[in-house]
Amino acid sequence: MRVKNLRKQSATNWERLFTMKDEEINLSDGPELDDSFFANATLRIPDPKRMVSMRLDPDVLDWYKHQGPGYQTRMNAVLRMYMQAKSGIRGKPSVARKAFRRKTNDKTQR
Repeated sequence: MRVKNLRKQSATNWERLFTMKDEEINLSDGPELDDSFFANATLRIPDPKRMVSMRLDPDVLDWYKHQGPGYQTRMNAVLRMYMQAKSGIRGKPSVARKAFRRKTNDKTQR
């Protein structure tokens, strides 16, 4: 496990931040969004991930865990990139997932 440097002090004025009023927040780089922005919005809920059991070499698992929290998500991203490279699928993960399902279903229906 990686030890954080506890000597480094934050330059953030946390007390000021926690006591700020909404009107005092500078929104110039990201203006508030009104109803017209959300008029054509669609809620997209990602497919739930499946829990699997898989055997990994201890050094591989240790290396990913050593990278910190989110190591399983990173492992999933690496596997996704490999899948996309081997299958020629490009684009958003949801598109890749649907294309992979279609390809798999086509093979099972033959």
